[in-house]
Amino acid sequence: MAFTKGLPLDGVTVVALEHAVAAPLATRHLADLGARVVKIERPDGGDFARGYDRTVRGLASHFVWLNRGKESITLDLKTAEGRAVLSDLVAGADVFVQNLAPGAAARLGFGSAGLREQDPRLITVDMSGYGSSGPYRDKRAYDMLIQCEAGLASVTGPAEQPVKTGVPTSDIAAGMYALSATLAALVGRAGSGLGAAIEISMFEATAEWMGYQLYYAQGSGSSPGRAGLSHPSLAPYDAYPTADDRLVLIGVQNDREWARFAAGFLERPELADDPLWATNVVRARRRRVVDALVGGRTATMTVEQVIARLDDLGIASARLNEVADLLEHPQLAARDRWRPVATPVGEVSGLLPPFGFAGIELPMGPVPGLGEHTEDVLRSLGYRPERIAALRAAGAL
Repeated sequence: MAFTKGLPLDGVTVVALEHAVAAPLATRHLADLGARVVKIERPDGGDFARGYDRTVRGLASHFVWLNRGKESITLDLKTAEGRAVLSDLVAGADVFVQNLAPGAAARLGFGSAGLREQDPRLITVDMSGYGSSGPYRDKRAYDMLIQCEAGLASVTGPAEQPVKTGVPTSDIAAGMYALSATLAALVGRAGSGLGAAIEISMFEATAEWMGYQLYYAQGSGSSPGRAGLSHPSLAPYDAYPTADDRLVLIGVQNDREWARFAAGFLERPELADDPLWATNVVRARRRRVVDALVGGRTATMTVEQVIARLDDLGIASARLNEVADLLEHPQLAARDRWRPVATPVGEVSGLLPPFGFAGIELPMGPVPGLGEHTEDVLRSLGYRPERIAALRAAGAL
């Protein structure tokens, strides 16, 4: 595989014993930044995210999203020969990422402590649902379950019904913390010469993202609850109807904005000083009255008219878009954010990573077929053809 030069992580090799979402998200971003990522997959189907659906011309949308730019090698780690290959790979790596069940990597001989004893420069990243200790250590941990256990679902959705978020928030949270911690460890190693042992749990990552609700509950004695598209502490802050049967999102963050909004949009300048309207604390208590007034005004205008007027006033707004609208969003097009991504079934369009570096085009590497790079990777380790053939004969590949 060809790698673009001049990228931030040029020369960094990552070995990933990973599946599903959290770890693959972290390592895909490492690949986006120029690292060589070698993904270890089971011979009998590989990463099980490959089988989630068949929406991308027969490929799974999750897998296409999370695995571009990686090399796929199949290893049967139940065999001694397969584990020996993984040992050779880790011996030449800078980072080893795994999100097997807690303790599983150690039972295979790839526990963090043992690996770092052999190579103190190695950075190990252990990812799990609840962490390596505690009463929940061995519980199965899927994104929906973590969202519920961490209280996220209790504050998501309308007042009548808790819901999980429409994206795998707990997986993404864990993946992004694994990414940032790995980058910090690489920076630290550049100075000290020593790697690090990093542990990330989906539960703790999600709990961190619940910070506002946690402090609210500590301070008030109760949860802020579910508010749909609204906000428990701000008003007006919600979706409002328009004359063309759309919804427009309006958010007023402070009382200075309210004064502009009242005068310029509602055409009620007296509400800027009226004690029943002037402060956010009062408006939030009278949310239904506030929303009725705002909705009555937006209902006389099209969504584009509302947004144009609010833009002129410097008031925050947005359309309630569908995913199809995002595919065609003018902001993404104007900023040239789409790039072709090769897959085993042809090119698809992918978004550039959200981090950009002036003067550097980040790679949009191909999505690998299962085991596509097995022989290339083994040859890069110095394995001769007869040894590769023997590994195949032993069922290790």
